[in-house]
Amino acid sequence: MEVIEILGYVGALLIGLVLGLIGGGGSILTVPILVYALALNPVVATAYSLFVVGATSLIGAIKNMTKGMVDFKTAIIFAIPAFIAVYLTRAYLIPAIPEELFEVNGFMVTKNLSIMLFFAIIMLLASFSMIRNRRKDTNEESEVTYNYPLIIVEGLVVGAITGIVGAGGGFLIIPALVLFAKLPMKKAVATSLLIIAIKSLIGFLGDVQNLDIDWVFLLSFTGISILGIFLGIWLNKFIDGKKLKKVFGWFVLIMGVYIIYKELSM
Repeated sequence: MEVIEILGYVGALLIGLVLGLIGGGGSILTVPILVYALALNPVVATAYSLFVVGATSLIGAIKNMTKGMVDFKTAIIFAIPAFIAVYLTRAYLIPAIPEELFEVNGFMVTKNLSIMLFFAIIMLLASFSMIRNRRKDTNEESEVTYNYPLIIVEGLVVGAITGIVGAGGGFLIIPALVLFAKLPMKKAVATSLLIIAIKSLIGFLGDVQNLDIDWVFLLSFTGISILGIFLGIWLNKFIDGKKLKKVFGWFVLIMGVYIIYKELSM
């Protein structure tokens, strides 16, 4: 096993570790690790990422369910349009995109390049969200109200983005749950994990019909990531996850800029 491949599996542990420590954001690392450390095609990498993100988020969601932190009605209202969008994106939109899109001054813009650049933009947006981190932790139990049209639209948009880049999109979901469903912040964070788990795993089903899945690799990579979550939850007793979040945000920002540089300089 080459050093870069070993680093890829270490990256799987890091994904789970970050999720366990700060409650989100780790999934944004999945695609870069699969593409650059393990040399997977971006389309395959985003598919595998959906499975890894879905499985790891499900572990977190189950943990939150046992604490009574998940608002199931809100999760269902948001998740239905989201998983429809992510499934259709993976099953039909991604396969329909041609390998070569257009040429600019002799530079060919390909499908793989477009996916990675779009992913880098999502990384930059996620990093800004983590660096600013203006969320207020609250246990206030306010009455949950639903702005159904906006929740459905947001679900469709987040589902489509998740389908393209293979990341959970928690930084988009959580503000939507707070603004449109009036959930308290802690419930929004807990509920978002269930939404991410459902839409990511259903989105992955759209890939099963189009790709040959290396289940041995995928399950081993996911298993290491889940191990990282439990390690992160344990370390959370000794390390302040909120302080780490801003540091991780800067790391994601640097990674996003690196991906743009690497892809455009190839």
